[in-house]
Amino acid sequence: MKMKTLFCYIVGLLLVCSCTQREGGHKVVLCIPVYGQSLALGEEAERMTNLDSLASYAGGRIVTERLDHDFGYFDTDALKQRAKRLLHYQKRSYELSVYTMAQRLADQTGDDTLICIFPGGQGATTLAYLNKGTTAYEKFMDDIKTACDQAKEHGWDFVVPAVCWMQGESDIANYPDTDYRELLTGIWTDMNDDIRQLTGQQDTIRFVCYQPNALTRAESFQANGNPCRETTVPQTFVDLLRDDGRFWASGPTYPYDCVGERIHIDAAGQQHIGMLAARSVLNIIRKGQRLRGLIPLETSIEGRDAIVRCHVPTPPLTLDTTQVAKADNYGFSVVTQAGRNIAQNVTLRGDTIRIACAESPEDCQVRYAVNGTPQKSGRKSGPRGNLRDAADNWCYQFDIHIRKE
Repeated sequence: MKMKTLFCYIVGLLLVCSCTQREGGHKVVLCIPVYGQSLALGEEAERMTNLDSLASYAGGRIVTERLDHDFGYFDTDALKQRAKRLLHYQKRSYELSVYTMAQRLADQTGDDTLICIFPGGQGATTLAYLNKGTTAYEKFMDDIKTACDQAKEHGWDFVVPAVCWMQGESDIANYPDTDYRELLTGIWTDMNDDIRQLTGQQDTIRFVCYQPNALTRAESFQANGNPCRETTVPQTFVDLLRDDGRFWASGPTYPYDCVGERIHIDAAGQQHIGMLAARSVLNIIRKGQRLRGLIPLETSIEGRDAIVRCHVPTPPLTLDTTQVAKADNYGFSVVTQAGRNIAQNVTLRGDTIRIACAESPEDCQVRYAVNGTPQKSGRKSGPRGNLRDAADNWCYQFDIHIRKE
């Protein structure tokens, strides 16, 4: 009789544990991490988000890679990260763009949806040392696997609709002898394959891309240099956002303050990038229109004018000298093969920018936000321009060769 009672007690306990584990019913876990170098990790951005409030936001539906609420612990070394959790060490707990992104997503999704966020990558690192096989990449995949395994233990669905991409400063400033576009599309291929193998999902992942604007950090940078090696990385993002459906927009970093006017955007800038990323992620999960940001689509020449037609997410275009300190010709330049800037005046009409030049712009480089004070970054002194749309989509920095058709 005692054995029967003990057996019933154990069965009952197991049933209670099973019910507790699945409390709240079936859920879907949307995992949208951020990967890159120091801006992905929020370096120097003094945290504005209260982590206790983040843990309780939307009924606790925002979680880490462990599907818990232990936000603020990151290290490229997994053992050190575990030690930080045990010791509650948060002295290097910065503001992450994905905190605000997750809050916006939680506002727009139901009670059956968890938003899983965490950072990955490594500061001060070129892209060649963040790809498959590197410590940073493998840890990032391990974190995604941890989240996926946790979800499966609960019997929940798990999907990675997108990865927020924040990397490129070191590839601008350090002049690595690599093809940034080839490396970036290559890491997308590897992540897409590896993540889908982990999750079993059918949909491909997307990269939601900011744009690094670290031109003046490069010691050889000259605004009127032709060619200008430093613009290769920023222009890569413009080209991919224009032509490649795997890449979606958040926005450039120049409209924000940088800590000490150095390289890292501050907490308010991180939050704004997070809000822009949330717009793209919502459209991704809802199968909506791809958000490409405010980018140039094509150029042409009319007399001595250079014409740039743009993709404008929310018309009209405007020149804003309040949020961003006024740059010469609002950030536009037209540079000859000899390295002379012949731009004289800028006007807007509809989705088009008209740049009046001192001579024909044939065979010149039409540039935007290719300027700035040496070693300075941000909206006051760094590489910048004043063009945005009505929804605070700021134009991506660009450098495009122009010729007559």
